[in-house]
Amino acid sequence: MNRIGRIALKSAAAAMVLAASGVPMGMARETAPADTGALVDLVNPLMGTDSSYRLSYGNTYPAISVPFGMNSWTPVTADDARTGWAYTYDAEKINGIKQTHQPSPWMNDYAAFSLFAETGELKVGQKERGSWFSHKAEEAHPYSYKVYLADYDVTAEVTPTDRAAQFRFTFPKAADAHILLDALPGGSMVKVDAANRRITGYVRNNHGGVPDNFHNYFVAEFDHDFTVTRTWDDNDQLTDDRTREGDHVGAVVSFATKAGETVHVKVASSFISPEQALRNLKSEIGSDDFDTTRAKAKAAWEKEFARIRVSDPDQQNRRTFYSALYRMLQFPREFFEKDASGKVIHYSPYDGKVHDGYLYTDNGFWDTWRAVFPFFALMYPERDSQIMQGLVNTYKEGGWLPEWASPGYRDVMIGSNSANLIADAYINGVRGFDAETLYEAMIKNATTSEGRPKDKRGNVVEAVGREGAEYYNRLGYVPYDVGINENAARTLEYATADFSISQMAKALGKTEDAKKYAQRALNYRTLYDTESGWIRGRNQDGSWETPFNPYKWGDAFTEGNALHYSWAVMQDPQGLINLMGGRKKFVDRLDSIFTTPPIFDDSYYGQTIHEIREMQIVDMGQYAHGNQPIQHMPYLYDWAGAPWKTQYHVRDIMAKLYAPTPDGYPGDEDNGQTSAWYAFSALGFYPVASATGQYAIGSPLFRDAVLQMPTGKTLRIVAQNNSPENVYVQSVTFNGKPHPKTFLTHDALEQGGTLTFVMGPKPNKQWGADPADAPFSLSAPAN
Repeated sequence: MNRIGRIALKSAAAAMVLAASGVPMGMARETAPADTGALVDLVNPLMGTDSSYRLSYGNTYPAISVPFGMNSWTPVTADDARTGWAYTYDAEKINGIKQTHQPSPWMNDYAAFSLFAETGELKVGQKERGSWFSHKAEEAHPYSYKVYLADYDVTAEVTPTDRAAQFRFTFPKAADAHILLDALPGGSMVKVDAANRRITGYVRNNHGGVPDNFHNYFVAEFDHDFTVTRTWDDNDQLTDDRTREGDHVGAVVSFATKAGETVHVKVASSFISPEQALRNLKSEIGSDDFDTTRAKAKAAWEKEFARIRVSDPDQQNRRTFYSALYRMLQFPREFFEKDASGKVIHYSPYDGKVHDGYLYTDNGFWDTWRAVFPFFALMYPERDSQIMQGLVNTYKEGGWLPEWASPGYRDVMIGSNSANLIADAYINGVRGFDAETLYEAMIKNATTSEGRPKDKRGNVVEAVGREGAEYYNRLGYVPYDVGINENAARTLEYATADFSISQMAKALGKTEDAKKYAQRALNYRTLYDTESGWIRGRNQDGSWETPFNPYKWGDAFTEGNALHYSWAVMQDPQGLINLMGGRKKFVDRLDSIFTTPPIFDDSYYGQTIHEIREMQIVDMGQYAHGNQPIQHMPYLYDWAGAPWKTQYHVRDIMAKLYAPTPDGYPGDEDNGQTSAWYAFSALGFYPVASATGQYAIGSPLFRDAVLQMPTGKTLRIVAQNNSPENVYVQSVTFNGKPHPKTFLTHDALEQGGTLTFVMGPKPNKQWGADPADAPFSLSAPAN
C-alpha cells in the first residue's frame, strides 16, 4: 500500500495501540480519572516503530530491557538479518526475538542472536519460519514482551535483566515442538549440551568499531529435557552435530509438549568469556522464575520513572512523556560486567583487552549532547558520573574520545561534541571522574585533524579529532573548497565545542585556555554572510561559496541547510542577534522559518533523504524538528524579547509532532534526543547551550509535575489555568518570588521548591521582554 493509503489507517492503528495499553478506543484524549498505577505502564514501546528507510516516525524498535541494560531484546519482523529495520509496525510476521544492541537502524546491530519457537514441521530459515501475528495479540512493556505466534499456536514471552533474560514459551499439545537459537550471520558458533540442557556459543556479527577478538558469548539454559538436538550451517542444512561453527549457524532442540505446557529458557551473555556469561546468568537470574524476573525489571523502571511524576487531565500527554523518558533511559548502554568478586570490569572494544571500571557505548554525541546528557546531569547525575568514568577509560584504552560509539569508534557524523557533554556534566556539579584526563582528551580532539592519527593497535582512526582542525584554528573556519564536506556545519560545531572547553578550562582554573577557547567560540562570525543574512560556506581565500542556495541540504551542512544551521550558535544567541541587525530583524527571521514554504534542493544527496521529507510534510515551513540541528531554535525567541513566540511554538510542536503511537515521533528518535526535547519542553524549560547551567523557559505542558531532585530536595512545577488553549505564560514565580527572567538555573532547580506558571490564552508580551531577562550569551547586546 502506498503512503497515502497507510495514512488512512493511522487513526485506527493508533486507537488499537492505545486500547492495548489500557486506553479505550475513542477515548484517548478524555480526562483520566486519577494518576494512579505504575508509571512504566503508561509507556508504549511501539511508539515510533511505524518507520521505514524513506520516512521515519522514530525509527525505533520495542526495546525490552532494564534502564541502560547491556542487552535489549526485540521481536524481529524482517526477513533479512542484516537490515537495521528489524521490527516495523506494518509487518505481518515475526520470526524471532533477538538480543540486540542496535542504537539506530542507520548504525545497525551487533552481537545479536535470536530465539524462536515452532510446532510441526521444522522451518529454519528466517523468512520461512516467520509466523503471522497481530498487534491485538501482542503486549509490549519496557520490562516484558508477549506475542501469539498464530502459525504455531505458541505464545512467546521475554523479560530482561541487565545482561540476561528469561523466555517463556507456551505450547499446544504437539509431538514436534521446537525452540531455535539462531546465531545470525557474521561469524558464530553453537554447541548443544543435552546433559545440562544448555546451548552455548558466541556471535561476532558487527558493522565496525571492534577489534579482531570481539565475541559475544552466550548461554541458554532450558527447564525441559531435549528429545532431539540438531544444528544447522550457513545453508540452513540440519545435522545431528552437537557443535557447529561458521558464518551463520544455529541450533534447535525438540520435544513433545502437552496442551498449555510452558518451556522456560534462561539466557545470558558476556563480551568477556563463556565463563562470565554463565556467571551473569547465575548472578542476575539464579533460581528466579519468569514472573520474579519480570517484577524486578518492572521495579527497575519504576524506580527511575518515580523521580518525575506528572499530572494532567490528558492521559495521552502523560503516555507520551513516559514513553519519551523510556527512550532516554536506554542509551548509552552499559558495556561492563561484574567478576566473581563483584568488581566492575569490561571488555574494551578499543584495545581488545579486559580492564577494571565502567564503560558505556551505543551513543551518537552529535545528537545526544543537546538535551539527553543535560537531562542526565539534572536528574541522573550518578549515572552521568559512571558514563564520564567510562569516557576516561575509553581515552586511556583507545587514545581518543568517541564521538559515535557502537561499540567502539565509528566514523559517523561530525564535530567534537564529546566536549559539550563532559563540560556540561562538570559545570553542573557531576563529579566522581577524572576531569583532568578528560580535559586533556578534549584539547587533543580540538587540535588534531580527524583521520590522521593511529590508535594504540596501530589502526587509523577516522572517527576522532576534528577534520580540518588546522584550517579552523588558523582561519577561524573550515574552508568550503579544500575537499572537506559539511565544512560550515563543522565550523559551527567546533565553535560550540570550543565554548564548552572554555567553560571547563575556567572551572579547572586554566585561565589562558579559557580565554583562548572563548575567543574561538566566536568563530561562527566568520561564516555569517551579511548580504544573504545566513551562515554560508567560505573558501580558503575568504571568498564566499558560489553559487549559494540557502535551501540546499548537505554540501556545506550536515543533514540540513543554511536556514537550519544559521541558528546553531547556542553559546551566543545575542551575538547572532547583533549580526542580524537587532531584535526585531532577528525575530522576523525566526518567524520566516515557520512561514517559508518547505522548498528544498536535494542535489547533494541525489535523492530526497528522509530528513527532508519529514520537514516537507508537517506543514511547519522550513522548520525541521525531525532532525537535531534546529530543535533548539524555537527557544531563541527568549533572547530577543519575544518569549511568547517560544511558548506558542513549543506547545504547537508537542501537540502536532508527538504522540504515544507507532507514528508518534517527527523523525529519527536518535538515542533519546528527540525524546529529551519533549521531556524537557513538557516540564517547561530546555537546555539550549551546554555548560552554562541555564535552561530557557518555554511553556509547561502539565498542570503539575513533581521532581525528586538528586539533592534530596523536591521541585514542584505548577501551571495554573493550563490547557491546550492556555499556552502563554502570564507570570512566573519561584518559591513565591516573581521570576521575570526567561531562564532557570541548574543550581536553583536542584535546590527544589515550587515553580509556578500562570497560563493564559493570550500572550503577555511584557513578561521576559527586557534584555536583562535573557539567558546567557557570550556577547553583550549591541548599543
